[in-house]
Amino acid sequence: MKIISKLMLLVSMLTAYISFGQTKPDQTYDLGAKINEMTLTGTGTLIVATNDGISGISAKNSKPLFNFTEFGAIKTEEMEFVPLSPYVIVAQGGGKGPMAGLSALTGTKRAIIDHVSGRVIFKTDDLGWKQIFTFDVILPQNKLVISGLQKDGNAAEKNTPKVAVYDLSAGKLDYSFFLNEPGKVTAKYFAVTGKPLLLKGSLIVPTSQGLISKNLSGKTLWENKMKNIGWMVADDTEKEIYAFEPVNNGSNTRIHKVGSNGAELWQDDRKVKGTISNFKILDNGLAVVSDQSGNGGVMSKKNESNIAFLDASNGEDLWDKAPKTKGYVQHFYTMEDGILFGIYEGGINKISYDGNTLFKKPLKTGENIQIMAHTPQGLIYITDEDANIVNLETGEQVWNKPLKYKKAAAVASAYDEKNSQYLISADDKIYAVEESTGDISDFGKFDFEEKEQPNHMEIREDGVFLSSSQNVAMFGANGDELFHEYYKSPSNSGFLKVAAGVMAVASTALAMASSARAGANKTGFGSSNDLKNYNDYGKEAKRAADMFAGIGDASFKVMSQRFKASSATENDQFILTKLDGGTGLVKVNKDSGKVEKEIVLQDKKPEYKVDEFGGVLYYKANNSSIYAYDLSK
Repeated sequence: MKIISKLMLLVSMLTAYISFGQTKPDQTYDLGAKINEMTLTGTGTLIVATNDGISGISAKNSKPLFNFTEFGAIKTEEMEFVPLSPYVIVAQGGGKGPMAGLSALTGTKRAIIDHVSGRVIFKTDDLGWKQIFTFDVILPQNKLVISGLQKDGNAAEKNTPKVAVYDLSAGKLDYSFFLNEPGKVTAKYFAVTGKPLLLKGSLIVPTSQGLISKNLSGKTLWENKMKNIGWMVADDTEKEIYAFEPVNNGSNTRIHKVGSNGAELWQDDRKVKGTISNFKILDNGLAVVSDQSGNGGVMSKKNESNIAFLDASNGEDLWDKAPKTKGYVQHFYTMEDGILFGIYEGGINKISYDGNTLFKKPLKTGENIQIMAHTPQGLIYITDEDANIVNLETGEQVWNKPLKYKKAAAVASAYDEKNSQYLISADDKIYAVEESTGDISDFGKFDFEEKEQPNHMEIREDGVFLSSSQNVAMFGANGDELFHEYYKSPSNSGFLKVAAGVMAVASTALAMASSARAGANKTGFGSSNDLKNYNDYGKEAKRAADMFAGIGDASFKVMSQRFKASSATENDQFILTKLDGGTGLVKVNKDSGKVEKEIVLQDKKPEYKVDEFGGVLYYKANNSSIYAYDLSK
């Protein structure tokens, strides 16, 4: 009887598990060590940090792409994801090079892993590097430039700073050279002080004793005495190079100009207050934005940006009077007739290249300008408090009056091409702004549960889709609510405590587009100061895809294809909610608001990542296992 009872209990437990337990995953990965952190990359690979090292997981493979355990456990601060690339750099070791402050990573041991192919491309231990000063991945050339001390050679060579250039596609050394002659007695201390500049036929290395230019076999072309340069940028011809020197512990910056032969082209360098956040070489001069930091963080009221326009021939300021920003420059665009900029604290202005104000008066706006973009009618701006379209030449408003609303935690918007109107959600309603007249009307009302504000709006075939973390709604052409579905958060307290990176379901395509807009590399790869078109995400994705395709490397070509493809889940939204079997993720159809798939995660505070673009859910099932679910089914 006892055996029968135990069997009945086991059957009961199995039935309960099948009915209410965890949904069966499509792939299971047992990493054999405690999982500490998960990071979803722009390529769709999940990087998992464990007590043993880091692993790369792609749901297309039944086994991890790689398990890197040579350095042991890797902390968050020991990983650096190179923007717009398939690379993650890991660093470890207690030692710090003399130029440690130049990089987010300071460990003596370094490795570069291609998280698309799973290849470990570079490892300092294998190549005899005993101390690292600088370590820079240069794109789009796809090179690694490293400086430090290497074990190879005699005693003098082992203690002489060295620079090496590696080809990341081939995984081999291109060339290397010493910063000074090994064994030569000198009182001068040589160290790399910033990011080298890789040109078509040369490499310029900033050092504590000046700039050194080498050809692509390591032969010295020229040297000068321009010391302690932090970074450089060249014009399109590569005949003129601008070098930036941090001074006063980085609180100010000096700008130098150098010729292709190493000669200083300006009689005096140009000093600007603060650190340079934007620098654009134009046909008629140099546009510069520098930020002075006050107390209280990046968005502190005490912060202020300075804008200058310099003469390229001598570095002198071309403006008699620089525009007063009275805040932090949040948007900065160079246009044919001048510089357009928006201030975080509120305000938009446009200055001609000869220093004249193009707007009749500075445009007053609300705080935090979320969007500045081109439309056929002019410049649209949307802030936490208001929205309008203004004439890009004069700054005069196109709409009869700005749309104003209470300061919103989130504002969603879209352009309804079929009805020639802009739709903006705020104050628990959707406002419609007629494109040609600027007339404002109430399009529809909503009442989202948990006091949420919509953070996403899109025009669908059957209407206007609006969503937040726990709510989805659809409105018809006349503004009537076709449906509103609410999926309760697992628990309000737990929901708020879990890290945003764990709870938020973010589009990797949008994240990568943001990286492109931010300008991931000051030498120009991925950077842009061009004003974008409103809601034109397709061009952004194509631009990224074209950049990746232009690099002769298989992993970059995979990234290019990923950006050319449509999102695997473009018709769905994913919401963490309470299910009959426990906490889980629901796949909600945007056109009906109905659940098409449920995945029970059996955890009140689940840790997971959703790759919307690839259509995969990665879930930390227990301390050492990751489950992957195909969301496209």
